Amino acid sequence: MKTCRVNKLEIGGGAPVCVMGVINCSNESFYSGSYVPIEEVHATAVAMIEQGADMIDIGARSTAPNTQAISGKTEAERIDAALKELDGSGITISVDTMHPGVLDVCLKHDIHAANDIGGLIYPAYAKKVADAGLPAFLMAANKQPGDAAGVKETLASLEGVIQRCDAAGVKEFVLDPGVGIWTPHRSVEDDWELCRHFEEFLRFDRPVLAAVSRKTFIGMLLNRIPEERLPGTLAVTMELLKKGASIIRTHDVAATRDVMKVYERMVKA
Repeated sequence: MKTCRVNKLEIGGGAPVCVMGVINCSNESFYSGSYVPIEEVHATAVAMIEQGADMIDIGARSTAPNTQAISGKTEAERIDAALKELDGSGITISVDTMHPGVLDVCLKHDIHAANDIGGLIYPAYAKKVADAGLPAFLMAANKQPGDAAGVKETLASLEGVIQRCDAAGVKEFVLDPGVGIWTPHRSVEDDWELCRHFEEFLRFDRPVLAAVSRKTFIGMLLNRIPEERLPGTLAVTMELLKKGASIIRTHDVAATRDVMKVYERMVKA
């Protein structure tokens, strides 16, 4: 498997599985417990690193369906303020945005990767990522984020993502199958299918991101609100570790690290 280097972090190949801690600077987030006010960003990021996060993913607008929309200007102002808190911290940072103008603002700060749920569907965004030499976390997308349903469509969508990387000149990237109810025609069964067949996404010889933290498909099964979905999330995470995930994106760094330690001990020869 090809690796992806983000700052000093190596993802994929024979490298240990990494943890990406989530900081949401959007109070519209589906999980209220993940919202971090600007004045708490630095302390939260440092705490996550101390708990075992290898990097931090910062976003400033909710990508969950049916959430309140915000303008690009508002997103840019929020993420600009958050990144100012982390400049000079030495923490490895990815920025969760799919808008070229917002990425421009992020590039004024100490960032190390782009996290694009649009999978480079916007050529202007793809060019900025390539020109900046940023590695990228890229979710399956055709015309909009998460518009592939099921394993077969997701595999085809990820092939398209790779083609866009080649066309734009983005060399370092991690693939994300896009678990989640991103569009109206997606169902929770689609998400379970993606998770059950997660190992199929390794066929592209690229590291694969597991991003299932407290998502709807877990809540629907257990009849739990986001604040009560950690046990279910950890159960799914264990299975995705077995199926070859190279990096785990999580709201709950310490608990995720515990699961990873147990997994590593279970498979130790």
